[in-house]
Amino acid sequence: MNAEEPLHILVVDDEEHWLHGISLTLARNGLPDVVTCQDGREVPKILAERRVGLILLDITMPGISGEAVLAKVAEEHPEIPVIVITGLNQIESSVRCMKLGAYDYFVKTVEEGPLIACVRRALDMVELRGENRLLKRNLLGSALRRPEAFSGMHSVNPRMRAVFGYIDAVAESSQPVCITGESGTGKELMARAVHLSSRPAGPFVAVNVAGLDDTVFADTLFGHDRGAFTGAENARQGLIRQAAGGTLFLDEIGDLSQASQVKLLRLLQESEFFPLGGDKPLKSQARIVASTNQNLKALGGSGRFRKDLYYRLRTHLVELPPLRDRREDIPLLTNLFLGEIAAELGKRPPTPPGELYALLSSYHFPGNVRELKAMIHDAVSRHQHGKLSLSSFRQAMREGVDDRGRPGRDIFEDFDLVQDQEVRFPERLPSLDAIQDALVVEAMRRAGNNQTIAAGLLGISQPSLSRRLKNMRQAQTDNGHVP
Repeated sequence: MNAEEPLHILVVDDEEHWLHGISLTLARNGLPDVVTCQDGREVPKILAERRVGLILLDITMPGISGEAVLAKVAEEHPEIPVIVITGLNQIESSVRCMKLGAYDYFVKTVEEGPLIACVRRALDMVELRGENRLLKRNLLGSALRRPEAFSGMHSVNPRMRAVFGYIDAVAESSQPVCITGESGTGKELMARAVHLSSRPAGPFVAVNVAGLDDTVFADTLFGHDRGAFTGAENARQGLIRQAAGGTLFLDEIGDLSQASQVKLLRLLQESEFFPLGGDKPLKSQARIVASTNQNLKALGGSGRFRKDLYYRLRTHLVELPPLRDRREDIPLLTNLFLGEIAAELGKRPPTPPGELYALLSSYHFPGNVRELKAMIHDAVSRHQHGKLSLSSFRQAMREGVDDRGRPGRDIFEDFDLVQDQEVRFPERLPSLDAIQDALVVEAMRRAGNNQTIAAGLLGISQPSLSRRLKNMRQAQTDNGHVP
């Protein structure tokens, strides 16, 4: 059995016409390919040769009973759920099958809706189990199955590496992936990593849905038939059909209108859609990946985002950390961008001064990786010869503001703050000297012990900082502490 083979549904029944009918029903509902079997004694051989994710099993068959087949499957392949198919007068036998480990049972004459829903639940369970096994393996080990999918993202940060492992584990899932994170953290790059990890047969298709009204959203995604509205002289395929076999990436999903949210929810739940002007549903063959820099849960609480859509999207939720929480990546990314941008501009890569990394690490980067790359592009563009100048970086940092419009230099970032940047002090107030010493120690830590950068953070001159450090060391010596 090939581990890369797609999952199949095995249907076991001695009635050929029923096998044909259920195969058509499953295919019509977009479910995996069906393997049929009219003799229960052939089941072990099929399971050894094919990758089966679910079995639909008739109880009454010649040669061997469905109960005997179920018992053997439960013993040798407990990971495969079995749905028992029964006649109207076989309820007691069905109950015995449930005790043997059957996932569920249905009467043959029942309408197809409940059976299809049960099949989907069982397949979702199989998929989730597989993802959990892969996730556990990736968390316990460092190897990725498809490391090439993450070649566009560079990080040594443990949180980012954990995200890589998670994406690698859930890549082949049919469920949507929702990527959250601040602007500039690399959400589209991660969406492409999801796409590449899943070994798609189709393309990666991206669309920013922010600002699209309901009609434009529906037309963009679902397309339209000829004559659907005034001016629709030709049919439009729509992005879902363009992304068939691949990935449809919906950026800025938090800005989607309520009416469009309803349409997206139906697409995710039923895997089907209607082109504008069309009266027949079409099946979606695209993996949906969405991203946002907003808090969807909070938007749901305020009524701006449907809670049922949020819970559907968060089946696989990925949160990308901001650059200030992965400062160990700054030297890596800086060197990478220096080389890339120099090559793009036809220049030799400039030599970065030693204090560059400490300077960058002292900044909070409200624009994240995108802002870092823009800084380096500006510096390399201005560079003529010798070491890279720090002046453009310092200028960008002074001009940088965070999402609340505060100046880029924020030396109180790690303190316990309340509104209006008011510092919360303990019951017994510290002395002014103690506060100043604490600020100096923190600035030196952020600056990597570079006094010039630390002085800039504190808004004082380097000689003033040097004198302050000398006095602190002298005080430690006078108090009997080794400096």
